[in-house]
Amino acid sequence: MRSLLLVVVLTLTACAQQPAKDDSLYRDLGEQAGITRIVEGMLLNIAGDARIVRHFENIDIERLRDKLVEQICVEAGGPCTYTGDSMEESHKGQNLTPSDFNALVENLQDAMTTQGVAIPAQNRLLARLAPMRAQVIDR
Repeated sequence: MRSLLLVVVLTLTACAQQPAKDDSLYRDLGEQAGITRIVEGMLLNIAGDARIVRHFENIDIERLRDKLVEQICVEAGGPCTYTGDSMEESHKGQNLTPSDFNALVENLQDAMTTQGVAIPAQNRLLARLAPMRAQVIDR
């Protein structure tokens, strides 16, 4: 009986010491609905951006939207699971340049601004997405 009690106490202690997941950025982005609006706004911005729109021709835009929403949700600390391909795989053969990447980021920032996302929250998201740059350019 003592060993069972010890196991229960240790289990409860371990659970209590787990840090809570920080979902503050997810909330700052407007949760699932806000992230969806941001992604849709970004894609609309890209559709009018002559610098990079050619990279989105012949792409299933609905699937891309869904995977981007998942990815941003995960990066923002939300309760989502990313089910898409790796960044390397999804950008293979596209020969994207730093200018292409920067244009996409500008479109994302414009979409966040349109949705009323505060600059500090925008910067937090961009900082979390920045490591993907190396996984996207020249693949």
